[in-house]
Parts: sequence; structure tokens; C-alpha cells
Amino acid sequence: MAAQPTANPGVRLGWKGPGALASPSRLPLSRFAAAALPSHRVSRGKFAVAAVTIDDYLPMRSTEVKNRTSADEIKSLRLITAVKTPYLPDGRFDLEAYDSLINTQINDGAEGVIVGGTTGEGHLMSWDEHIMLIGHTVNCFGTNIKVIGNTGSNSTREAVHATEQGFAVGMHAALHVNPYYGKTSTAGLIAHFGEVLPMGPTIIYNVPGRTGQDIPPSVIEALSGDSNMAGVKECVGHERVKCYTDKGVTIWSGNDDECHDSRWKHGATGVISVASNLVPGLMHSLMFEGENAVLNEKLLPLMKWLFCEPNPIGLNTALAQLGVVRPVFRLPYAPLPLERRIEFVRIVEAIGRENFVGQKEVRVLDDDDFVLISRY
Repeated sequence: MAAQPTANPGVRLGWKGPGALASPSRLPLSRFAAAALPSHRVSRGKFAVAAVTIDDYLPMRSTEVKNRTSADEIKSLRLITAVKTPYLPDGRFDLEAYDSLINTQINDGAEGVIVGGTTGEGHLMSWDEHIMLIGHTVNCFGTNIKVIGNTGSNSTREAVHATEQGFAVGMHAALHVNPYYGKTSTAGLIAHFGEVLPMGPTIIYNVPGRTGQDIPPSVIEALSGDSNMAGVKECVGHERVKCYTDKGVTIWSGNDDECHDSRWKHGATGVISVASNLVPGLMHSLMFEGENAVLNEKLLPLMKWLFCEPNPIGLNTALAQLGVVRPVFRLPYAPLPLERRIEFVRIVEAIGRENFVGQKEVRVLDDDDFVLISRY
């Protein structure tokens, strides 16, 4: 019999695209999946013996974690920044600019960062890039800030595999959205989240405007007893926030323009913020220093400007105008139009340039200053 090869050079571990190989999990079905589907026979499937078993060569497994963090540690975080991923002109990650952004977050009081979330454009990354960026963030900054990797997917298989890898490279917690586009049932939601919860602290992300499906309170209540259930990033509004906080569920507001009232009037623990990419110190004050309607009103024009087009278009444009990242966009994102770029300069002047990240003067960029990348 021919010797078994030690690796398959044609397979990129973590790659989402054509040719990717997925290893069948050997873990038993979670208790949530079993409970959610009581009348169905759930099978892991039967696989023919392959010449090469990719499972034997995975460099990272969920049992080889670097940072064992409790859900209680995650529950205490008040300011978590959904951090931007900057790019070089050829579309690759600009790690020098990224590291500067993370250092600024640490220095200005952010307690956690979401890596590769919607704001960080994880959906425009291969899984190789995604896991690398999580690992890089942990290795460089993990002792000073909690690293929460967005390892969610609308495919349970992908979510499980990415979450295994994320915890193996040291992330402190995972962020998981409900399956989007190919929506599922309530029982399917419980089973999906139940497959990833055993791996480590988990924040569930409810953003119906993006997924097309609300996660109903019955799903969160079914999962809330798990020791790894850290809480929910909730974008539905104050009434839903209050519904959960009254029951002792940890909630982070997912809406910058609502986070002040969610925090001080409705019991939210804090915010997972886009605006804190730009004004982390002021967002820290908003979450830590008590009710402050004056500061909140001062920041509302910026928050509304950030979401005049789908996130992260506004943030990408703003950080480029502040000179802290290159004006490079991975398509399909494109910069805000000129009139919005002029408006941003006025907003910065009204709030005070000293409150924003970076040291350069804010400026209005021309259309020709932006680079749009489709191949990278």
C-alpha cells in the first residue's frame, strides 16, 4: 500500500470557495439540537473511507485553546468596538494601519473589539484571511483587550469549523448571527446556535435588517441557561432590550444612536459600536460616566451620518478623510458622495477634531482619491 501523504497541497484550510474540503465533526450533536428536533432522526452522515483524511492534518482544534475566558468576563464589557479592517492599494490587509486602530481603541478605553464583523467586512474575506486576522489581533493585543471573532455563518458547518479555528488561535469569545438568506425555523435557530455554544463564550447577534429574520425571545430564552451564553447584540430597539434585561440576559445595544438610552434607561450593559472607531473616548464616556443627554445629542449627527448608507460605507469614508486608513474599498462598497464627505468635515469641526482618531487634519477627498478593488 502506498504511503499516505502528510498533507494535501491543493486544499487551503478555511477556504470558503470551490475546492474547499470540510471535515465532518466528531462531536456529538449538541443538547440544543437534540432538544430542538425531538421527533427527527438527526444523523452526522456516513462517509466512505478516503485516501487522505483531512481531519488528521487540521492545525487548529477547539481543544487547543490559547485563552480560556469565561462568559462572565465577556458579560462585563461595556464598550466593544466593531473594528474597521483597512486595506493596502492591492486589496490586502494593511496590518500597520490596523494595529494603529487597535492601539487607539485600547488607549481610549474600549474593552473589546469585534474582528471581521459587518463593520470589519468579514463577509468580504476568505476564512483564511478571517482566522489570520483574529489570530493576529490576539497575539498582538489579546492581553490588553478582549478579542471577539465574528465566526458566524448561515451554514452551521462553516460556523462550527470557523469557531473551532477562532478559539484555537486564541479569541476570547465568538459573535454569531442567525442564518441569513437561507432562513430557518425557530427549532433550526436553536439547533444552529446550540452547535457553537459548547466551544466557548458566545454573543448572539440579532440584526433583522441584514438577516431578514428576527431572533425571537423564545430562542434566546432557550439558550440563556448555557454557561457559554454571554449575551445578545440587539438591534431591534429599547422594548426588546428591556424585555431581556428584566430577565437577567446581558444585552449590548447594536445601534449607536440608541445606545445611551439603552444603557441608562433600559438596562443594557453597553454597546457594540461603529462610532467608537472614530470617537472612542467619547463613546467610553457615554457608556461609563452616567446619563449624559448633552453628549448624546452632540454625537447623534455623527451617528446618523455614519448610517446614511449601509454600514460600513460611512465609516470607511470617514476614516479615509481623517487620514488614518488608505482610501481603499473592497467592492461592492464605494465611498459616500462628495456632499456627504463635505458634511463629515463639518461634523468633525462641530464635535472637535481632538476627539477623533488620528492626528492629521480632516479633509474632503476627491473622487479620484479612492481606490475600488474587485480582485485581491
